[in-house]
This record gives sequence, structure tokens and C-alpha cells, in this order.
Amino acid sequence: MNPLTILSLIFVLSCIVGYFVVWGVTPALHTPLMAVTNAISGIVVVAAIVVAGRDILPPDVCLALPCSPETTEGMQWTGKIFGFLAVTLCAINIFGGFAITSRMLAMFKPKEKSGVEIAAKEAGE
Repeated sequence: MNPLTILSLIFVLSCIVGYFVVWGVTPALHTPLMAVTNAISGIVVVAAIVVAGRDILPPDVCLALPCSPETTEGMQWTGKIFGFLAVTLCAINIFGGFAITSRMLAMFKPKEKSGVEIAAKEAGE
């Protein structure tokens, strides 16, 4: 079977599973779900760094990418381009996920009262 077909099938199946997992989570558990998603993105960044740092891609993978298996120079640049794109997109996902998670957690913190509100409360008592 063609490696591109296998990778495409894995991608489609993971999208379907991800859709059902996210929609099956109760709203109270969305914050922990986002934290786990950020951890998974961290693992993907490590894998992307490994791909970007490799000298050449294996010939099986090269068949699924726009380069010919005979030219190792094309294989090097293809791996570096895809690795760079993966690192960039995962980094954006990680930073955005942590920003959203911290905003969601900030909603549950009690709000600090200003000096005017404290004085008004003391005067009313």
C-alpha cells in the first residue's frame, strides 16, 4: 500500500476520533482537555524537530512527498521545509492553547474588590 494512502487514512481517522472525543466531553472538563492537547502538541514539536534535523528522509516517506527518491538534496530540503512548518504551527498551537487556558482559569478566580467598593461596604454596615 502507498505510504501516502496510509498516512491519509490515519489523518482522517484521527480527525473523526478527535471530533467525537471533544464533543463527548462535558463543559466542566474542557480546561483539562485543552491542557492535554497542549501536551500532545509538545510531543508533535519534538517529532517535527527530529524531522527537520534529519539529513535525508527514508525513501518510503519520500514517495509521499514532492521529491524524487534519487535526489538526496531534494529530500533534505523537503524534510527541512515540512519540519519547519510543523514546528511553527505546533508552536502557535501551544502558545495559543496556554493563553486560552489561562484566560479560562482566570474566569474562576474571585475578583478583587477596589478600595471604593470596600469603603462603600464598610459605610453601609
